[in-house]
Amino acid sequence: MSTFFTLHPVAPFRLDYTVFALRRRSKNNVDLWDGQRYTRLLVIDNVPVKVVIEQKKGLDEPELLLSIQSERHELSSNRITDELEMLLGLNRNLHDFYQITQHDPQLNHLVCQFKGLKPPRFPTIFETLANAISCQQISLDAGLQIQNRLTEFLGIRLKEKEQVLYAFPQVEAVANCTASELKKIGYSTHKSETLIRLAAAIVADKSSFSSLENKSNDEVINFLCRFKGVGRWTAEYVLLRGLGRIDIFPGDDLGAQNNLYQLLHLDKRPDYKKIAEITAQWHPYAGLVYFHLLLQKLHEKGAPN
Repeated sequence: MSTFFTLHPVAPFRLDYTVFALRRRSKNNVDLWDGQRYTRLLVIDNVPVKVVIEQKKGLDEPELLLSIQSERHELSSNRITDELEMLLGLNRNLHDFYQITQHDPQLNHLVCQFKGLKPPRFPTIFETLANAISCQQISLDAGLQIQNRLTEFLGIRLKEKEQVLYAFPQVEAVANCTASELKKIGYSTHKSETLIRLAAAIVADKSSFSSLENKSNDEVINFLCRFKGVGRWTAEYVLLRGLGRIDIFPGDDLGAQNNLYQLLHLDKRPDYKKIAEITAQWHPYAGLVYFHLLLQKLHEKGAPN
């Protein structure tokens, strides 16, 4: 049984741009896009919930049609829509960001090209950490390929006529894995142990991880970096993609370094310190610049127009 709702994001909004910033590659088997509709299998109270979103009205008066399909009729629609609003940044008002970039010749064209992009977030801290660890020190394509296998191995699935939908694995499922099991699907020993260690820590102390929402950027970084296998890049990745801190530009991100290098026509690829100097002028929206640069790179590879 499907239930339908209408959502009205804060304008301007483009579903396609926002979904591509979230999924990053077409091979992503959790965040699905068919050219018009975004589909994801969420897990709410251990129950799989299929959500499908389509944009019915455009940029300046956006309207989304949301379809929810679940075997549990009593699931709160408010809880599901709240999660989607966070996931896709539907209620983020970026008026001040557009005002700042309108007068910045380096950014104005880029921001106008992808107007309507909102900052996406992964639904949980664990999913954010897993995405970061999967892609540590290897290409994004390779990292997502391995992560797809993790999803197929441990994720709740929903079989349909033409496809199988996968939810991102629950933290408990990963905590109960062995390193040898994760190595079989492509993770290194180090990454396998890190994923299991973090999953077990979250299961054992959920309150400490859930309270990260209320901590400062430095406090979050200090907390996460206590865990073996988590460094500055991973912690900043969590701040931006897991906690929605759009003032954060992950300065150790090689792809982001290259994107800035190309945008600003720099003499050499900027290091962490140089990126901090450059992005200070865009405070508190450096993370939004990160997403726009990412979308530009995706656009070059055939992302939506």
